Amino acid sequence: MQKMKFLWLIFGFLPLVSPTCPPPCRCAANIIDCRSTDLTEETMPTSFSSSTVKLYLTDNYLTSIPKGLFDNLKDLQMVYLWGNPWMCDCDILYLRTWLQWQQNRTLYRNVMCSSPSHLQGRIISYLSEDEIIATCQSWYCSVALITQICLFIFILVQAVLLFSIICYLRRFQRLAKVSRTTDAELYQDVSPWAIPHND
Repeated sequence: MQKMKFLWLIFGFLPLVSPTCPPPCRCAANIIDCRSTDLTEETMPTSFSSSTVKLYLTDNYLTSIPKGLFDNLKDLQMVYLWGNPWMCDCDILYLRTWLQWQQNRTLYRNVMCSSPSHLQGRIISYLSEDEIIATCQSWYCSVALITQICLFIFILVQAVLLFSIICYLRRFQRLAKVSRTTDAELYQDVSPWAIPHND
């Protein structure tokens, strides 16, 4: 009986580990610790326990947060986000919006853009929507320019092929005309009444 009480006391002081703790994070009670686990967008857990109170994502390789990741965390009090190379383009809009909804945005003043260069060092929660959309438009413009260049090259190749086909057909027509003229001249030299003589 005393042994059971002793075990109960030991386990009573140990932190509870959630059976649904997403790898590679560590979990205790309502705290999820994903610090320094080399997280990227590809290895980021797709969901966390809805009872999560604190979430540590510091010192990883995150450039953005998947859209809707924090939406079901109703008890969430704090997310630790610094130490990540945040890329302030279209994909940062969700994180920026979530940060702006927080009661005390000053707690997130160390969550800053690492890129693009003109936004480097800016606090994400204080970015305007226009500044972010401008980076999106720049990205779309680059894609549009590349698409137009590829389309131009494709049309140019088609034009060269069409020109080659036309030149070949004209050459073929000239050869056919010469052939018909030669045949006509040969037939003119031969009399239709000529009778072959047998010796």
